[in-house]
Amino acid sequence: MDILLPVLLSVLAGLAGGIILMLLISKAGLNKDKIKAEKLLQEATVKAENTVKQAVLDGKTQTHELKIAAEKEIKERKQEITEMENKLLRREDNLNFRDDALTQKEQQIDLKNNQLTKKMSELDEKEKLLQEKIDIQIVELERVAAMSTTEAKKELFEIVEKRMENEVVAYIKEKEEEAKSIADDKARNIVALAIQKMSQDEAVDRTVSVVALPSEEMKGRIIGREGRNIKSIEQATGVDLIIDDTPETITISCFDPVRREIARIALETLIRDGRIQPGRIEEVVNKVRNEIENNIQKVGEDTIFKLGIGKMSRDIVHLVGRLKYRYSYGQNALQHSMEVAKLAGSMAAELGLNQTLARRAGLLHDIGKALDTETEGSHVELGYKFCKKHGENDIVLNAIQSHHGEVEPKSIIAVLVQAADTLSAARPGARYEAMQNYINRLEELEKITKSFEGVDTSYAIQAGRELRVIVHPDKVDDLSCAKIARGIRERIENELTYPGQIKVTVIRELRTSELAK
Repeated sequence: MDILLPVLLSVLAGLAGGIILMLLISKAGLNKDKIKAEKLLQEATVKAENTVKQAVLDGKTQTHELKIAAEKEIKERKQEITEMENKLLRREDNLNFRDDALTQKEQQIDLKNNQLTKKMSELDEKEKLLQEKIDIQIVELERVAAMSTTEAKKELFEIVEKRMENEVVAYIKEKEEEAKSIADDKARNIVALAIQKMSQDEAVDRTVSVVALPSEEMKGRIIGREGRNIKSIEQATGVDLIIDDTPETITISCFDPVRREIARIALETLIRDGRIQPGRIEEVVNKVRNEIENNIQKVGEDTIFKLGIGKMSRDIVHLVGRLKYRYSYGQNALQHSMEVAKLAGSMAAELGLNQTLARRAGLLHDIGKALDTETEGSHVELGYKFCKKHGENDIVLNAIQSHHGEVEPKSIIAVLVQAADTLSAARPGARYEAMQNYINRLEELEKITKSFEGVDTSYAIQAGRELRVIVHPDKVDDLSCAKIARGIRERIENELTYPGQIKVTVIRELRTSELAK
């Protein structure tokens, strides 16, 4: 018992000490948490104050920026309003100026109206006075002539009628021709529309080609030892090489344009290559001949495609390509055939006919010219036989036969081809004419015009297709101008030979001038 009591007291003391210790420890922890909480509260308070200060600062900054932007906008608006006010002021000034100008013009117009009214009244008075004087003169003339005005007019008309009898006959004849021409207006319009739809190129006739040499030494190399090189070229191509005193040139002469073109290209190739000897010459000529043949075929195919005339025999296409190297009176045969095709097609379209067939007939009408240098016979006969052999349409065959009038045309398309062929051949610049003959004709035209009385000067223009005659206005009146024009026309028709038509224009101009000092 004595032992248990101290033990129990010890235990109780220990428990009390433990409790006290726990209470002390717990109080110390609470103090620590309180200090930590106070610290956190202080930090939060500082952060909140900083945030508020930053927000206030940002607000002030935005307010300042908005204020600046508002002031800028207000300034811009004020500037715009100022500019608009200035514009309105300028417009008002302009309107005031125009109003003043209109007022001045109205005053001037009123002044001129008054002046005109005054002049009109003066003219009426003068006219009345003049008429009175004329009546007095007529009465006096009737008294002196012992005839009335009616009798004088009748006698004057009889004299004029006798003098103008020839003029009246010519006038009637001209009116008859004019009536006939009116009946052909539709056809002329069709031809004009067809010509208007196509362009025309001039061609130059050539029977020789010239090849430029880099040096005179090359002539000797082309001739070769004892002339073997030049003989080889002539034998391989069928042309004549003319080597004369002309420096650095060689002339190729041949009636066949295809052979001449082959020789020209082959010779230029040999000159560039430098190896000129018989074996090489034959090799180059054969190569160029093949290239030309291929080019001829391609030209024919391109022509058929451009004209849109459909499928055609390969042999005929080849002949079409050969027309590129054929010339007639200086006019390229292929260009001429294409012109005829386009003209015939355009006229057929105006008449509601088959355009494709008309263009086909126009293209093939001179196809025989690609054969007439190799075969006997006219190009009409050769072209007809060749196209018939290759199964061409009967209308096309008839157009080929009839385009020179040797056979009667059996269709309207054949007539159109004939007309188109004439138009293409007769247009200015289409065919070559000797220069001297051309000059002589122009001189003769001007000589005929100057032989008429009252003619001052004359000019033959548009390659002699038009004559412009200027007369003295004090020597020739308006009626005499028509008489001179007809006289010149008749002399040209009777004395000259010329292609197409010649237009004669007589010009009478009177100019009066005074010098105010």
